[in-house]
Amino acid sequence: MQKVLDFLKNAETYYLATVEGDQPRVRPFGTIHEFEGKLYIQTGKVKDVSKQLHANPKAEICAFKDGQWLRIACELVEDDRREARVSMLDAYPSLQNMYSPDDGNTEVFYIKNATATFSSFTSAPETVKF
Repeated sequence: MQKVLDFLKNAETYYLATVEGDQPRVRPFGTIHEFEGKLYIQTGKVKDVSKQLHANPKAEICAFKDGQWLRIACELVEDDRREARVSMLDAYPSLQNMYSPDDGNTEVFYIKNATATFSSFTSAPETVKF
């Protein structure tokens, strides 16, 4: 899991794919944080991505850096505890001008049942499950 966290942090931007009905939806994300041994992302409850994840928690994450890419097939599960929101916002102070742990909008999800595959054109794929 640490290798996945490091890759996503170094890539800075990754792309999160969700499903809305029968239509895939993809958007850039930048938050990735370890809390209590799990990887977390953050969004706002008012956003479509939140509604999509609550309707169908299956998601994929994709990132590219230095000729290598990472794909993660997973489920994203909301953690509604204040401590999880505080931890994320402490890790990303730049978000604190838009979000706060008690605003009713800030939402964090942890990655569950993940299959992460590191790939490149120069080496065999490596798979990590967590």
